[in-house]
Amino acid sequence: MNIKTALTIAGSDPSGGAGIQADLKTFSALGVYGMSAITSVTSQNTTGVFDIFDIPAAHVSSQLDAVFTDIFPDAVKIGMVSSVEIIEAIAQSLKRYSPKNVVLDTVMVSTSGHRLLSPDALSALTERLFPLADIITPNIPEAEILSDMRITSAGDMELAADIILKKYGMDVLVKGGHGIGDSSDLLVLKGEKKWLRAERIDNPNTHGTGCTLSSAIAAGLAKSLDTVSAVSEAKEYISNALGAMLDLGSGCGPLLHNYMLMK
Repeated sequence: MNIKTALTIAGSDPSGGAGIQADLKTFSALGVYGMSAITSVTSQNTTGVFDIFDIPAAHVSSQLDAVFTDIFPDAVKIGMVSSVEIIEAIAQSLKRYSPKNVVLDTVMVSTSGHRLLSPDALSALTERLFPLADIITPNIPEAEILSDMRITSAGDMELAADIILKKYGMDVLVKGGHGIGDSSDLLVLKGEKKWLRAERIDNPNTHGTGCTLSSAIAAGLAKSLDTVSAVSEAKEYISNALGAMLDLGSGCGPLLHNYMLMK
């Protein structure tokens, strides 16, 4: 049996809703064999993030060597990277092994509002990892930081995405789930814009949506889908996972990643 493979490079969420746990669930649900390299171990649940322990950069490199030299991934998703040293280690590994289909989730702030990226790491992220990514997936607050502009409308999303694309050069998916009125996302490719329209799902449990969407895109790219198709499939998947209306925990709960098995 042959199966496509994907690697997530991200932090760990012990409550299972975000980070590598969400990524691996997503890979499996979408028919891709998942692997992981852990960058940070967090203490978090549906109510917030309480502690973060960064894995030493040398061990992050060692994990990546172990994966790339044995089961080479068809796609790579990068999530939480909270230090300059870890960013540098990942960049060196990507340059060494040159994987295709690199999806970078610009994780800066958790759903609960906890800062996950140290200030000095932001420039390292944009300078060292952005050039190695095929697509990035900022939400509205992250797109505001990257474009240095306020986003309050669909037109602002288009302008911000244009600025980010021109500045950094990779494809950009600006996620519209933060206060724009609906959940439509904007995909900007080199020379093309595509709106992925969606009504807002009335579900307060959105823990790990960013992790899930970016790993779903990586799964699609691993299966040789083009970027538009991979993003469209990922959008449909996360809408269905939200629409299953799972309700766990006392805060912002997780999605139902394996909703298709519950019918």
